[in-house]
Amino acid sequence: MNANELKVVVQEKYSLIANQSKQQNETSCCGVSGCCSTVDYAVFSENYNSIHGYNPDADLGLGCGIPTQFAGIKQGDSVLDLGCGAGNDCFVARAIVGESGSVTGLDFTETMLEKARKNNTKLRYTNVQFVHGDIEDMPLPNNSFDVVVSNCVLNLVPDKNKAFSEILRVLKPTGHFCISDVVTQGTLPENIRKDAEMYAGCVSGAIDRTDYLHIIQQQGFTDITIHTQKHITIPKEILNQYLDSGEKVLFEQGEIGIYSITISAIKPNV
Repeated sequence: MNANELKVVVQEKYSLIANQSKQQNETSCCGVSGCCSTVDYAVFSENYNSIHGYNPDADLGLGCGIPTQFAGIKQGDSVLDLGCGAGNDCFVARAIVGESGSVTGLDFTETMLEKARKNNTKLRYTNVQFVHGDIEDMPLPNNSFDVVVSNCVLNLVPDKNKAFSEILRVLKPTGHFCISDVVTQGTLPENIRKDAEMYAGCVSGAIDRTDYLHIIQQQGFTDITIHTQKHITIPKEILNQYLDSGEKVLFEQGEIGIYSITISAIKPNV
């Protein structure tokens, strides 16, 4: 599949996911129903219950971290959430920025945006908005945001160079991003990488951690910091479905691995 075809796959899958419950999403491959049969695969999702501003109606269980915890968001900040889904991290950010700040959620799945807007209508926030757009080509002005956050989304973007270039563009000078995402160690076997459901399920869109950091640095960001790093244990039922015996050994020995990380970096004042 080319980049456009992959985007269509992701869009279709997340349109379906938007209409599922959090419980359904957390007992499937990152929201892809049927992918894992009855295997409990809630290995990426984090517990938001104690987070100020958390709205259960906006939590579809699709994240792989809590980026707002490490984002250094302040009252009055303008915050952009990339791949905002039903608005979970947007509403947490709104609790921090208060009435003097603003929060924008960007997503290219209309069904998700409809859900986010309905949640926002219930909360009656006038300084939270949701925008339809592609992370690789955001319909947003230059130098607009103090902080950019994202949660388990950029791994699904085909051109990560474009994505981080756009993040740099929309951030104000000395602004920063804080992103939770999925990365790999070593090369994922082709059997996993080529499968469309696993791609939309947030595994095989991931790239090597070293390459991920290199892209961020290449785009001109500074002060790159990894705040959290969690090794993901893949259930044997999943490994049996996608890997041959030799590939399973590599996974079990840790020579090949999947990690969720939360990472931040700063846009220089130039």
